[in-house]
Amino acid sequence: MAGEGSDIAREHPQQATKPPRPFIGRAPAASFIVCTRNRARALTACIRSIEAASRAHGSMTSELIVVDNGSTDDTAERLAHIVATSSIAITPVVERRRGLAAARNEGMERSRGRILIFIDDDCEVDLHYLRDLERHYASGERLVIRGGRVELGNARDLPFTIKRSREPARFTPDVHPGGFILGCNMTMHREVAQRVGRFDERFGAGSALQSAEDTDYLVRAFKLGIPIEYVPDMNVLHYHGRNTREAIERLHRNYSLGNGGLCLKHLLSAPWLLRHFYWSFRSAWRELWGGPRFDPEVSLSHWPIVYMNLLGAFEFVRCAMTNRPQQPELNQIKQATRSLR
Repeated sequence: MAGEGSDIAREHPQQATKPPRPFIGRAPAASFIVCTRNRARALTACIRSIEAASRAHGSMTSELIVVDNGSTDDTAERLAHIVATSSIAITPVVERRRGLAAARNEGMERSRGRILIFIDDDCEVDLHYLRDLERHYASGERLVIRGGRVELGNARDLPFTIKRSREPARFTPDVHPGGFILGCNMTMHREVAQRVGRFDERFGAGSALQSAEDTDYLVRAFKLGIPIEYVPDMNVLHYHGRNTREAIERLHRNYSLGNGGLCLKHLLSAPWLLRHFYWSFRSAWRELWGGPRFDPEVSLSHWPIVYMNLLGAFEFVRCAMTNRPQQPELNQIKQATRSLR
């Protein structure tokens, strides 16, 4: 990562990318990192919101790194036009190794800011986002990963992949790290990224384990003694576009697959993750006898969680043994879990 004398530590040297570029001029205070793939229209709205937030709080200098992870739509053309006319510094990057974790890693490598801000391409940041962020980081606490509120951007979408709590909180192992703060609105000081290292590219959308690259990052940070903090401001709107039960089920299976791999990866160093698997299994068993479902609002069952957790653990072992990411056959997974609803 550019800027402070040492690169982000690499968990997987074989996945190293090009060295960070040198600074040109003064480093910005913050770097927005947006990874995208075939979401040109949503990306445009995301960038416009970041531009507006940057203009609204000009005292905090910022840049935007946009990592195109192999788009085949008109993302490149739209992005080129935006870069040419934007009011903020935008660095377009192409990362052809598929996977959100790989894209996030390239974004970190190319960033220059003291604070890194990860925003998903289907999100829009609040106009006062940078004002809120600066206030939190002005407290002097640098070694923290901090995430803000995530609201639905479209009321027709189902209430999933959002975080609406109005109360600040710090992570403890009593709750599952997945969703404590969301990867679509996650920030950290550069020093935290240098200590924790790169995202594990076996996890995340487009990878073998389909999800949990952000959750894995939180677990690794927590094991290093770095606090994880949720704050009820630093708002973003999430236009995730999932308005059918089938779409939510598919995403939920992917999350459970990643969490299974996560549990096995950290089995010895974070055994408290096993408690959450046990609770899922116990709830699934109770569900057979009339107990509550995982999410009554969307009518999700606990059983696909258990099944996909086990499958994710198996997939993690396969990746570890072959030393290369292998994507599971998602159609087979879908068929296997359909009967577990």
